[in-house]
Amino acid sequence: MKKKRLIWQLFPTYLLVTLLALATVTVSYSREMKKFYLDHTAAELTSRAHLILPQLKSLMVAQDYNTVNKTVNTQAKYAATRITVILPSGVVVGDSDESPVQMDNHANRPEIARALKGSIGNSIRYSRTLQKNMMYVAVPVTIEKRITGVIRTSVPVSDIDRKLGDMRLRIILAVLVISILIAGISLYFSRRISRPIEELEAGAQQFAQGNLEHSLAMPDSAELAGLAEAMNEMAAELDWKVKTAFAQRNEIRTILASMVEGVIALNPNDRIINMNQAAADILEVPLPKEERRNLQEIIRHTAVEKLIRDSRTNNEPTSCDIVYNKSSEKTLHVRCAPLKDADETRIGTLLVIDDVTKLRQLENVRQDFAANVSHEIKTPLTAIKGFVETLKHHDIKDTAEQDRFLNIIDRHVIRLTNIIEDLMKLSVIEQDAMEKEIDFQAVRLIDVLQSAVDIYQNAAEERDITIVLTCDSDITIQADPSLLEQAAGNLLDNAIKYSEPGSEVILATSVTDTEVSINFQDHGIGIMKKHLPRVFERFYRVDKARSRQLGGTGLGLAIVKHITQTHGGHVSVESVVNKGTTFSIHLPLVAAKEEKSEA
Repeated sequence: MKKKRLIWQLFPTYLLVTLLALATVTVSYSREMKKFYLDHTAAELTSRAHLILPQLKSLMVAQDYNTVNKTVNTQAKYAATRITVILPSGVVVGDSDESPVQMDNHANRPEIARALKGSIGNSIRYSRTLQKNMMYVAVPVTIEKRITGVIRTSVPVSDIDRKLGDMRLRIILAVLVISILIAGISLYFSRRISRPIEELEAGAQQFAQGNLEHSLAMPDSAELAGLAEAMNEMAAELDWKVKTAFAQRNEIRTILASMVEGVIALNPNDRIINMNQAAADILEVPLPKEERRNLQEIIRHTAVEKLIRDSRTNNEPTSCDIVYNKSSEKTLHVRCAPLKDADETRIGTLLVIDDVTKLRQLENVRQDFAANVSHEIKTPLTAIKGFVETLKHHDIKDTAEQDRFLNIIDRHVIRLTNIIEDLMKLSVIEQDAMEKEIDFQAVRLIDVLQSAVDIYQNAAEERDITIVLTCDSDITIQADPSLLEQAAGNLLDNAIKYSEPGSEVILATSVTDTEVSINFQDHGIGIMKKHLPRVFERFYRVDKARSRQLGGTGLGLAIVKHITQTHGGHVSVESVVNKGTTFSIHLPLVAAKEEKSEA
């Protein structure tokens, strides 16, 4: 059956509906234009008031009202606006159209009253002074949070009405022309449009809303049937492509979200088209909410900009390390590579960012450690070699001189032995910690500390130093008693060596809900503030000469730190030069306190 063609459809109704809609739009547009023009005029008046405000403010402070009136008249000529200046009492001190002395008190004018309350006042009303309708805008003059007057600008409403009338006339003429055009267009399209077009429109809306599985019914007209069939095929194809694109996008997002490296994809204009959470975390910025933000809004770094330029110029990957400062200083390794499509056409740039701060710090520590070990071992070896050569190649018959040389060699051998023993202690502690071979057991803290005090009691008495131990007997922790005793002994040894004779070394504990702190306080020479962050580093000495003189290896505090970390705790230090130093070991309190025995 041959499908009928579209000839005549509801032309009069279509035209009527169209004209009614056009009339509604026209009326609404006219109202909105009037409102817009009035608002625009009010805004212009406000701007003009603010423009002359700085000039008048100083004059009003000086109460130079004659100059105020002259300034108002001068400015009004250029602005084509009536300008009035009113004091808080309502007295007019300046007006561009009338003499201020002949004008009434303006305190009761609505716009003035509102401005005197601190807001911008505006009104459209009849002016008794000029005997015509005016639009007024009043702006308060504020000096040191006190309103010292009001600047009012105004224009005749007749000017506004005249402009609006001209605008309405143009709108009406435009509507008439459009109506004639619509009549002709409606007649033309009414020959081709039939009711099935509404079904096509509804189907198209379904497609627009994402319901691409919706199927359009076949209209009776041959013309629209072909269109409907094509739209159905298009929707099916588009549905497949959208689902494929969503799947690929989700895969990419999942991959990017699971990466620990920061990834930023840029378009050719260096605007961000994709950025994963890892990049935001590394750079300490929020993920961009709006798309296509410029990279420089996220990270401004000349090295990164140069990296991108070099990659774009050479069309090959580049990389470099940068120092990035945000909440703290970081070392970032940034790799930059061209972003290409399936046809190998460059469509942007890909940045991959790694936070290598800890890695670089470890490298520096390793290098420093190797250098320090070499230096610390080389010094006694050089001395030993020198004195051995002296004894070997020189016929020294003086027994006292030989003994002196041998004693020096012996001291350096002891120092070398101490260094090696301390290095071995550190190695054993670290190895046992990694292999989890530390012998943790419930121990009374008082027993461990008392044992350490007993070991160093003689050394303290030799220097006339008193060790004061204060510790609750019921504090129990999970620890390796021998390691904890070694850490406490190292800190006691330091405190005794660096305290003044006749002073006290105070060993005290404090307990919170989560940890116990063991504090070693001496009254010695103290440590300068610049040294405090590094005192726990291996081979770091505040006073190298004194440390060696006292037999220190430079590893004692490092051993304390590692033992404490092995127990899940941390160390701290506070010091005041020439008053003393307090070293603290903070350990987690994981065991309940023992019950005190009843009397």
